[in-house]
Amino acid sequence: MSTFTLRRFTSQETLKSIRADNLLSLLGKHGAYFASRGVTLDARAGEDRTAAPVDGEIDYEGIAQVLMTPEEATPRELVDDLFFVDEMATPEGMEALREEIAKLAPAERKPLEFGPAPTPADVAVIVRLHAPAILERTHAEILLSSKRSFHYFQPANGNSKPFTKPTDKQLRSLEAVFDDFFDKMKRGRNSKIYVFERPEEVWLLVRHGDPCKREGALSSSGSSSVYYRPEVFDVIRYDHKTSELSINAGSSKKIYDLYREKVGLHFFGDALYFPAGMAKFTLDPLRSDGESSLVCVDVDGMDSVVLQEVHYFWGGPENEVEIRRASNIFKAMQRRDRSIPDNARISRAKFQVKFTDSKTPRMVTVSNSNVSSFTRDSDAPIVDAWLTKRGFAIVGGNGDA
Repeated sequence: MSTFTLRRFTSQETLKSIRADNLLSLLGKHGAYFASRGVTLDARAGEDRTAAPVDGEIDYEGIAQVLMTPEEATPRELVDDLFFVDEMATPEGMEALREEIAKLAPAERKPLEFGPAPTPADVAVIVRLHAPAILERTHAEILLSSKRSFHYFQPANGNSKPFTKPTDKQLRSLEAVFDDFFDKMKRGRNSKIYVFERPEEVWLLVRHGDPCKREGALSSSGSSSVYYRPEVFDVIRYDHKTSELSINAGSSKKIYDLYREKVGLHFFGDALYFPAGMAKFTLDPLRSDGESSLVCVDVDGMDSVVLQEVHYFWGGPENEVEIRRASNIFKAMQRRDRSIPDNARISRAKFQVKFTDSKTPRMVTVSNSNVSSFTRDSDAPIVDAWLTKRGFAIVGGNGDA
């Protein structure tokens, strides 16, 4: 997370979207810091405060000014609090939090009573104050569905060992390994792993730091800078049915290698259990089967598929790549009496897919190795079924990436 988290609260309108007493409870933990910046959070100093404050008793302008001009002394906990509130102050976040709270025992729910008409921001603030672990875990679970581009790794030699939910001891041990790795990469320590079990999968959400950044900022004394470490989240997913590991972790190959090796070692006893270099996908059916490779009448949930972009890798000393785009690649080639060249490797393709449950087609991207991306988390099983039926997915992972 960054200082931009604070800046999203520099609008008085944003601050006023939180009920006055909830806002004071959230910021009150940092009252000394606001006072050092010349802002008294509750204007009723020295008065009877048994009644809930009203808008006119809160210095919204002063609070916004402090958040607009972060500095080195800005409390990390303040940034964390506002980050999680901002992330979860949505109708979807509110509903997810209410579902989690409904699972608690009545005595545990009592401090989390929201009143008759809470806003999403009110709910996020109250949960942050009284059940921060629930807020962070629910936020983590929502993040899972936002990761839609994955690198796939299959077990070596068709191995298939059972994968059970990691114990706390295993997780702490793995976090320590991740800390050492990220520290050497100048990304800091304090990584954390969240585990989510689904019917056919286990998901691990890994929180860790990114390289530090420095931003310009304005303070009461003039121009200054803020130095901070952004926070990022990676996803590791294990499929019980296919025994595959799929990872979303940005663009660093070293991080992908870290995850596949350490998951293999800690949970399967073998750092090479998920080797690199084994292809999950091939785009050769586009050449061998032509437009027939796009048939999807036998795939539930998918109405049509159109090839709209293809990348040809010609190689050579210049590593030449040719990209062809059209609203319908096969129709364009037919009109010009052309076909996919035999001597070029198809390295990447984009398909426009019409799913049964949506009026608007969505894009699916597949590389000729082990990468796929899609728009919605729920699209994944449908796309996987189509890729397997048409021969794009290499069963057993015997291809070379």
